[in-house]
Amino acid sequence: MKDMQTTYNPKDFEDRIYSDWLAGKCFHAEIDPEKVPFTVMMPPPNITGQLHMGHAMAARHGPCLPCDGA
Repeated sequence: MKDMQTTYNPKDFEDRIYSDWLAGKCFHAEIDPEKVPFTVMMPPPNITGQLHMGHAMAARHGPCLPCDGA
């Protein structure tokens, strides 16, 4: 059995994966003049329009919290 690496080296993967994305035209977009353009805002703004540490905490801890299924 091959030992698993204990550290992540992005150069081992990301250049190859990014090249695959470019070859597959994953970043290519075509404008259809028949359709209405739209924008998706991530994360949605709060009333002030400013991001704060609460947004980072919710984005980071939200998926990590256990759920009792209730």
